[in-house]
Amino acid sequence: MIEGRVTVSNTLGLHARAAAQLVKTAAEFTSKIVLERSDGKGSADAKSILGVLTLSARYGTELIVRVEGEDEVRALAGIIELFGRGFGEN
Repeated sequence: MIEGRVTVSNTLGLHARAAAQLVKTAAEFTSKIVLERSDGKGSADAKSILGVLTLSARYGTELIVRVEGEDEVRALAGIIELFGRGFGEN
């Protein structure tokens, strides 16, 4: 298992469209991908749209991304890249 940290940098946070992009990206990998709020206020399966939305991750929220599986390195890089570009909204 590997992990990384990301910060929600798009001004609208993880709203429905951004969450859908995240779930779509996560679904491209076989690894298990879990997002956890760094403040301890929740965690979610990154492949579940409902789970991602219930994180209520707003602008500036830091998330821990935990990935486990055969393609974990590529999966983590893909998730970090998506957050890094602000889901194409910045």
